Amino acid sequence: MTIYALSTGPGVSGVAIIRISGPEASNVIKSLTGKEIPKPRMAILRKINYINTSELIDEGIIIWFPGPESYTGEDMAEIHVHGGKAVVLALQKEISKIKNCRLAEPGEFTKLAFQNGKINLLKAESIADLISAETEIQRLQAVKIMKGKSSEKFNELREKLLKLLSFVEAKIDFPDEDLPEENFKRLKKDSSYVLKEINKILNDQKIGEIIREGFKIAIVGPTNAGKSSLLNNLSNREVAIVSEIAGTTRDVIETHLNIDGYPVIISDTAGIRDSKDEIEKKGIKLSLNKAENADLKLVVVDAKNIDLSGFLNDLLKNNAILVVNKSDLLKEKLDSEISKLNHVLISLKDNLNVDELILKIKNNLKNKFISEEDILITRERHRQHLEQCADHLKNFEDKNNKKDFDKAAEDIRLATRHLGMIVGKVDVEEILGNIFNDFCIGK
Repeated sequence: MTIYALSTGPGVSGVAIIRISGPEASNVIKSLTGKEIPKPRMAILRKINYINTSELIDEGIIIWFPGPESYTGEDMAEIHVHGGKAVVLALQKEISKIKNCRLAEPGEFTKLAFQNGKINLLKAESIADLISAETEIQRLQAVKIMKGKSSEKFNELREKLLKLLSFVEAKIDFPDEDLPEENFKRLKKDSSYVLKEINKILNDQKIGEIIREGFKIAIVGPTNAGKSSLLNNLSNREVAIVSEIAGTTRDVIETHLNIDGYPVIISDTAGIRDSKDEIEKKGIKLSLNKAENADLKLVVVDAKNIDLSGFLNDLLKNNAILVVNKSDLLKEKLDSEISKLNHVLISLKDNLNVDELILKIKNNLKNKFISEEDILITRERHRQHLEQCADHLKNFEDKNNKKDFDKAAEDIRLATRHLGMIVGKVDVEEILGNIFNDFCIGK
């Protein structure tokens, strides 16, 4: 089957690129242009016509990529035309008339590249991340993964486990053979090394996932403290409704920001107080859950009425900045106990000291991402496989010490499989759909 799709963004544009991959790719070009396919990887200008009438659709660039030296590993072509909707629709309609040609599914071109051995799963994921990158740090992370640093490390550890597995299976197949004692010591040493390396990778504070998904900041606090006003100020736009009526915000309102190249998701939450209103109570529950899962909490309080007992005291214990708002109404200095906390005294009404708060947020971001050079995990999928690999290695070491080689072999086999599933070295059909469905159509 031959697939085709618009690979550039939908809508009006200067140029639109339609990508075609499969055994009928050359027939598509011949049918649309009435000429032979051009020389490989050379851009050539040709008239593109309706197949049956030879009426002109557009004049555009044709580039031919014969397989296996193409992105997908199959015969592939790109048609560059003017980016009007009518041109693109007419061209796609004509391609659909050719036998064995159909519209591509999301991520299908990259899925073919993986299945044909052109890329591994980590590179496929990094391509998706590069397409969706909104900040510089996200782009840099995607490029690093694309270069193969993670793949090299996971393949290195997997090769060590395969050698261990071959030794254990040899002992099972030839139980009467006396294998040198030093081989058993090497077995333990290598398995310990792999386990130590995996634990080191796992101990990364989830920085890779935070960069990919965004640094989560939750604005929490009592009602009428200025949480929604702070969200609007940081966003430079009216994101949330601001009112003097307590309890205006009932749900979590999120906005995505780019702060000095760092991806940030800021959430405004319902004011926390005792309430009999069922909807407000649900909003307060969501607020506490959002605060618990946030990378940083901005605990906003009213300078005239600061009470840090109860839930506020708990919120301030970890990863939090106390934001004392409405300083324009403050008649005296802050209490000395409050001054000792990590706090900023601001006035959103007068736009006072908001820059100081933003600086504190930036410093928190930079401190969080300080170890970005060592990032190997960017998705929860990677983390789960590494955790399961580590568990099987611990079981292997326990059984290996007891010379229970039959059961030990199964643990090392499963540990190897989990490492292989990260880069796609084993049968991974069950996870392919989830990975490639995140792609746009045409990639």
